[in-house]
Amino acid sequence: MQHKKDRTYSIKINEELVVPIHFHQQWIYELQSSHSQNGPWDLWDVFHLAYQAEEALQVKDFNELQCLNHLPNLTPFPHQIETAKKVLNEMHGRAILADEVGLGKTIEAGLILKEYLIRGLAKKVLVLVPASLVLQWTRELNQKFGIPAVAQKKEWMWEKYDIIVASMDTSKRNPHRNHIMKQHYDLLIVDEAHKLKNRRTKNWEFINNIKKKFILLLTATPIQNDITELYNLVTLLKPGHFGKFNSFQKEHMKDKRSPKNKELLRKEIEKVMIRNKRSDKKIEIKFPKRIVHTIPIELTPKERELYQAITNFVKEHYHKFNGDLKNMFTLITLQREICSSRDAAFITLVNLFKNSGGNETLKNEILKLVQIAKKVELQSKANEVIKLIKKINDKVIIFTEYRATQEFLINKLAEQGIYSVPYRGGFNRGKKDWMMELFQRKAQVMVATEAGGEGINLQFCNHIINYDMPWNPMRVEQRIGRVHRLGQTRDVYIYNLSTKGTIEEHILFLLHEKIQMFENVIGSLETILEKLNLDNIENNIMEILINSKDEQDFRSRLSNIGKI
Repeated sequence: MQHKKDRTYSIKINEELVVPIHFHQQWIYELQSSHSQNGPWDLWDVFHLAYQAEEALQVKDFNELQCLNHLPNLTPFPHQIETAKKVLNEMHGRAILADEVGLGKTIEAGLILKEYLIRGLAKKVLVLVPASLVLQWTRELNQKFGIPAVAQKKEWMWEKYDIIVASMDTSKRNPHRNHIMKQHYDLLIVDEAHKLKNRRTKNWEFINNIKKKFILLLTATPIQNDITELYNLVTLLKPGHFGKFNSFQKEHMKDKRSPKNKELLRKEIEKVMIRNKRSDKKIEIKFPKRIVHTIPIELTPKERELYQAITNFVKEHYHKFNGDLKNMFTLITLQREICSSRDAAFITLVNLFKNSGGNETLKNEILKLVQIAKKVELQSKANEVIKLIKKINDKVIIFTEYRATQEFLINKLAEQGIYSVPYRGGFNRGKKDWMMELFQRKAQVMVATEAGGEGINLQFCNHIINYDMPWNPMRVEQRIGRVHRLGQTRDVYIYNLSTKGTIEEHILFLLHEKIQMFENVIGSLETILEKLNLDNIENNIMEILINSKDEQDFRSRLSNIGKI
């Protein structure tokens, strides 16, 4: 018997409006067919498959993470799972993730993003990170979480893709900014969010103006110098959470560094910020050891002559430049560079000469220093590094603060047949990623400037050489955090080069002996630096150097800082 599968009827509502009603009737004929043939009524395989599908889709507890069943390439740590739950269930997708370096803030953000995608609460997502981390974030979201994120490269990509990882610096400039402002994002993730601490900057204003439902700010240092920074970050998350700034100031600030009503402030912060520390009992992670070696280096007579001449020059002219911040900064840089390499100091001397105007006396003094520098042919530090690298016979990352030193070292290593690659802030995203790939697969050594101390993951390497030592302990810790982090399976060896009888030796004494930096982790360091109450530790050390009578007086004053 022939039947039409579907039927359509029309209902007349009034003279002008006729509504069609469509009936799907195929199921009736399928039922009649089964009835006439006495089955099949009970296909067990089909039923079992349907049962499994329903079981997989059921949500037994709304507060549990559904995404954990969809992560074959990742096993999160308990503290990361708890963080994701808290953000989802208590903070409603607006939070500062402020774990100490190396505890996996990226994993926590990935869990939250994956959960929102599975629950259908997010589709349009923007992840803003430093340029050097765009490809790393994209790779991790794809490989670990199965999230189809793409790295933003072209202008047309803003409209085409739902989940984009982009550079903050690129995104805040037109025409990219215009594309972002036209869209409404379900979730915005910002890495290295301490760069948003000042609400007067373009970065803060840009993030504040993006239309978003949920927002995650990732930073290991939510407060660096000023409680106001915390107010600015929280305002991005939840405008009005702390009220107007004047009210916040009266209620919670004695001065910019000292809070009042601490318990009340802590409770309010806990509503928007999660900070896991390595020292927490709930952190079930055993990090490998840090094994620290200090390598003292004896300067040659010509190197010693140059160091002493530059130190005398800096001391003589520092107060003469009082108020001339540019030249004062140049002198601080010069004092630090002379412990790094002749090449770094030489370039600064040349620039200082160019900027000395008609001051002939100053020019003559600089020319004398240049002549002394030219006599230095052998650089003891570089020779020691080459011996050390050959002895290690494994991958090594060398950190220096100066590009001239970086280039000098790469040439010096090449002379010895040691393959090395550079890594610095001036490289574009593609070149940085290429250098990382070369280091992992081919080169024995990466020579990195301070740009290599932020964000990148180098767990495949477990040897660090601090060719020159930053005066700020936090920057040293950031360097170490590149290799001493989750995923590192071997003990980490840290080699600190120290030129005898120089300011570098005293700085290492302060960091190693007094602050015990290499034994502490970043959370302890933050507490120590806060207690020092120094607005700028580099400037304070410079003041001590300038005002000290001799080497013994300088060491004594540094020791007093450590005793605090």
